[in-house]
Amino acid sequence: MIAAACLVAAASLVPLGFVVAMTVATGWETAFALILRPRTGELLGNTLALMALTVPLCVLLGVGGAWLVERTALRGHRLWAVVLAAPLAIPAFVNSYAWVSAVPSLEGVLSGTLIATLSYYPLVYIPAAATLARLDPAIEQSGASLGLGPWAVFLRVVLPQLRIAISGGALLVALHLLAEYGAFAMIRFDTFTTAIMEQYRSTFNGAAANMLASVLVAACLALLLVEARVRGSARYARLGSGAQAVPTRLALGTWQAPAQAALGVVAALAVGVPLGIVGRWAAAGGPGVWQTAELGRALGSSLGLGLLGALAATAVAFPIAFLAVRYAGRLSHGLELANYVTSALPGIVVALALVTVSLRSVPGAYQTTGLLVAAYVLLFLPRALVNLRAGLSQAPKELEEAAQALGTPPLLAFTRVTLRLSAPAAAGGAALVFLAVVNELTATLLLSPIGTKTLATEFWSLSSEIDYRGAAPYAILMIALSAPMTYLLFQQSKKAAGQ
Repeated sequence: MIAAACLVAAASLVPLGFVVAMTVATGWETAFALILRPRTGELLGNTLALMALTVPLCVLLGVGGAWLVERTALRGHRLWAVVLAAPLAIPAFVNSYAWVSAVPSLEGVLSGTLIATLSYYPLVYIPAAATLARLDPAIEQSGASLGLGPWAVFLRVVLPQLRIAISGGALLVALHLLAEYGAFAMIRFDTFTTAIMEQYRSTFNGAAANMLASVLVAACLALLLVEARVRGSARYARLGSGAQAVPTRLALGTWQAPAQAALGVVAALAVGVPLGIVGRWAAAGGPGVWQTAELGRALGSSLGLGLLGALAATAVAFPIAFLAVRYAGRLSHGLELANYVTSALPGIVVALALVTVSLRSVPGAYQTTGLLVAAYVLLFLPRALVNLRAGLSQAPKELEEAAQALGTPPLLAFTRVTLRLSAPAAAGGAALVFLAVVNELTATLLLSPIGTKTLATEFWSLSSEIDYRGAAPYAILMIALSAPMTYLLFQQSKKAAGQ
């Protein structure tokens, strides 16, 4: 088990090793010249501007929406709870396609901010809503009893309790901004990821692309360090379940109509526009756009790759999760951390690393399904790992020992007790990996075997050719596959919150 976990951790560090090796091979003088050139400064400026605008807006929408749904007498709050999470089912590049086809003049940082905010604010909303749902309102009532008004209670009592949810959600938003390719390429907004893809296509993994990748990796690692510093070491959990008080929802009064209107605008922009535009293009295309062999093959490839990626990631995550739960220590923590760091890297960096390593070490592996699935595992392993850890925590070693004491052989006891109890959590993690694989674009574009077409790559190909009618069915199928997984994620967050 330890050997398997170490092997997985070593493989997960390949992208980081690739970046370091390419920097050294390029030579420090050349590397610095490429990194410090004006083009890098332009991309860095675009990225920082995008993050400076998008992350605060996502936090504002996410926390504001969560507070309205969980802490106010908002009419239809249960419906709004689901609607506000719904944009997560629409891939960002599909959202961009819808907006560009509706407003072709969209381009630049403000357009990127609009699309990214509408696509990613649920990454803050879902953890914030889950935290508020679990937060004992007794602490808010204590603040009110000391003379604090509603806004003071929120700012001085509630907001500090959301620190972990906000910092974690903001980190996810920022990492998505660094990794996103399709959404920004469609509006002609240059970021590190779009520039790396352009360099790769023009010079096939040239030094310029590698140096841009090194800057991108440095930015990702810096974000991880900043988030860890902001999150701090304070604890916000209650000790024991206790008897939680029933929250008193704040009456909105004359603010009921503005609150409903504000949420309606967000829902219309984030969900109504993409669904409406996609539906309009599909209707304009008529039945013919659905009656193509390519659509069926792309759906089959997406389902097949999603299933392979989900099974592989779950199997690979098991030894790491097992060590983290049963033998917690520095070794298990280090092995787990290696996978989290790698998964934070953009898909294009992971893909470039695997392309280079395979061409130099195992040429026959390039553009094979195995290499593509390996990229999926490196990118999405934590989605399975987090769920498996939770499942294994519900299957303590003492249960296995009890089964063995009753005469069950060790391997059979492990299978009947541990594997059986952790199976639902493993299935949940596999479902989340499946969702990620179906919507993955950059790694699939670079690594997929010749002739392999997925819903994401076919959608990208058609939309890039301005064939919006032909692209619409692929977008609809991606949304249809993503919607149940998004609802599952939302329900899991509620369950974790004790609701």
